[in-house]
Amino acid sequence: MGDTWGGDGALDDRVPYLARLEHDDRAALIALGRPLRYASRAVVIHQGEPSTHVLLLLRGWTKVTASAANGYEALLALRGPGDILGETAAISERPRSATVTALEDVEAVALDRERFTAYLEDTPRAALQLLRLTFDRLHHGDRRRLEFAALTVRERLAVLLLDLARTHGRRTSEGIELTVPLSQQEIAGSLGASREAVARLLKEYRERQAVITRR
Repeated sequence: MGDTWGGDGALDDRVPYLARLEHDDRAALIALGRPLRYASRAVVIHQGEPSTHVLLLLRGWTKVTASAANGYEALLALRGPGDILGETAAISERPRSATVTALEDVEAVALDRERFTAYLEDTPRAALQLLRLTFDRLHHGDRRRLEFAALTVRERLAVLLLDLARTHGRRTSEGIELTVPLSQQEIAGSLGASREAVARLLKEYRERQAVITRR
């Protein structure tokens, strides 16, 4: 397991789906699809559209966002090599619940919904790993919500920035640069805060020379 997308072997919400599969199961799944490429900033999946296929990410990172009826937008997750996109909508046969946007050039494999569900029926090991991944993500979400409930917005923002620096940071002469471009609204949505509160805190961090922000 994990010869391309592997980690330290600890299966938690950060271990992508393809890394959880046995080599033969992974190869068979990828072979069922067709290769696709997306340019940076391209919308890969649109919230609300019908579910016709799932995507397996081979290269490049994406962001998953969701918008409420009043226009409030939240960052739900970052998905990269080895991750699967659109599986929940494909299995439930419901419309897409979120929008996925490429943060850089992305290579993926698209599988028709029928082929994907048939693969899960024929490969119980893969279906079980998908179920485990879903549980891991739910557990992580519950844990994060519990942690954030005890923190102020200032503390939540600090935790998020530190997490992003560890997972998507690149050392430069100015400090650690985040390689994922996120808007203030997306950051605010992931924290359960207003954009104005996040903007105010980032301004304070800039004045303290703790962060540098760019468009």
